[in-house]
Amino acid sequence: MTAPVNAPRRALPILSADKIGALKPSLADVIEYRKSGLSLNWIVGCPLECGYCVRHLFDNFEMKVPRRLMSDEEAVSRLVGHPYFRAHKTPVQLLNRATDPMLPIVKPHVFNVLRHLDEQGLTNHVLVITRWRVSPEDCAVLNSFENLRLTVLVTHSNISDPKIEPVDSRIAAESLHTLYEHAERYRTVLYWRPIVPGLNDSEADIERARELSRHAHATVFTGLFFREEIASYYESHGLPMPYDETARRKIMPEIAEQRVLSAFDTGGSWGALFRKTSCGVAYAHGEADYNGHFGVRELCDICPEEQIARCRAAWVKPDLAKITQEARLLGATGEVEVNDRAIVVEGLDEPPRYFLQHGFGYQCHDRTKPHHYRRHGRAPIGWTAENGTTST
Repeated sequence: MTAPVNAPRRALPILSADKIGALKPSLADVIEYRKSGLSLNWIVGCPLECGYCVRHLFDNFEMKVPRRLMSDEEAVSRLVGHPYFRAHKTPVQLLNRATDPMLPIVKPHVFNVLRHLDEQGLTNHVLVITRWRVSPEDCAVLNSFENLRLTVLVTHSNISDPKIEPVDSRIAAESLHTLYEHAERYRTVLYWRPIVPGLNDSEADIERARELSRHAHATVFTGLFFREEIASYYESHGLPMPYDETARRKIMPEIAEQRVLSAFDTGGSWGALFRKTSCGVAYAHGEADYNGHFGVRELCDICPEEQIARCRAAWVKPDLAKITQEARLLGATGEVEVNDRAIVVEGLDEPPRYFLQHGFGYQCHDRTKPHHYRRHGRAPIGWTAENGTTST
């Protein structure tokens, strides 16, 4: 029996219909399908002011006070009733785009949603990402959920410039220690991001990450999501521009990745390191990657042998006829291909591609946006092109 989680004494107010109507439509829509899961964002507003936050993309960076768009119960109903939600299969993320789920005023609502999901007997992966304070009492609540495969990912960057990241990274480090020490039913991942060359990739920064990796069930590293909206914020606030151009995908230059990999390859009792979120989450739970990254074999060259064995055993090339039928129902146009790396489709945006990807445990790519060898779905900035030139 799941331990009860009391409703918050001071529940967050729910925005009025007219205020919700004034929001950007993509922010008002509480469910978004992302690669790491079906993302539920029924609370918006955050006071942490991290300069590179994706809230810039939703035109709500100035919303500092969290507010709900609906009740916790309605949010759960919307999630499990969503056409792309599959019980026990679809990975889920809570509040990963518009607030921090462990803010004192927010976390009771997060715990309430987790309780409602858990009481339905759902065993889906649920990801909660935070950079804020987590107490032993919070860990007791997180341990009380009996069915969900829950992972708390702690964002830690070690960026010391308060204009870019006002939140002291020591807060995240302390939370990571606390979560790892008290973990029973849930797992915790060190989310080492965003790594930006010249900003937080010094030897001291890397050494700090190596030390913290000992206090996590897995470590995932990644680069900066640098869209035009974020670049505009940097420019208007006089922040040093990390790159000369923006990109649709995250930027993680090749030289930065190599410095990280070299540091973790020097021996020592460092934690397991992964390039992709789902790889780290799956490893932490002793399972195969639900995103089917095993097809992109060069991704696996840093994975522990036991994890490679799990993913190899679970990775099955889907039947072309079945994939074609499902892709057509979702609106795919043109040729549907299943090769040794991925399903390749045309005419499908990200949500239906992720639906196929999670359903078959096999990568699903858009033919018009190819994933290039070794770049691992990242932006071309800082990577050597086929003609030998390097994008800067």
